[in-house]
Amino acid sequence: MDALKHADDILGHVSHLVRSERSALAALARAEGVTPEDAVDCVQEGLCTLLTLAHRGELPDDAGAWGGLLAGIVRNAARNRRRRHFRARPHEDVDAHPEAAGEALATDEAIARAEEHVRLRACVEELCEIQKAVVTLRMLEEQPGEDVARALGISAGHVAVLLHRAKLSLRACMTAPF
Repeated sequence: MDALKHADDILGHVSHLVRSERSALAALARAEGVTPEDAVDCVQEGLCTLLTLAHRGELPDDAGAWGGLLAGIVRNAARNRRRRHFRARPHEDVDAHPEAAGEALATDEAIARAEEHVRLRACVEELCEIQKAVVTLRMLEEQPGEDVARALGISAGHVAVLLHRAKLSLRACMTAPF
């Protein structure tokens, strides 16, 4: 009779845990890149695994640790599901890709471009906040000057001046010796 009561306690605690944490567990699975339907399946799979562990007597004695264990199981299930889905998708033939046909950048050139990109990001970080915002919106997100002005609460002319000054600063930063 004591074993039956213990099983009921475990089942009650697990069901309470799932009811109270199901949204967080589904969000955890979604954060790993699975679809909403797959997230629900991952939570279900986690619950089944947790109940299997309980049946085998392999759950930690501290019931407070079960939430972390369940979260880990759900996270791993989501990662496995995402990986299986990725592998199941048909891949393009490498030889059919235009860059594979000899148009690929040389390794040295690719490294130089990456270094230049990192240097540019560092130069952008040196700009004042308003110039950073203008550069980001105008040059990176390619928004019209009027939209940028409206978003920042300044005039379109001021946006143009800020962009001009930011470009001068970026040019000086990029051409400066290391």
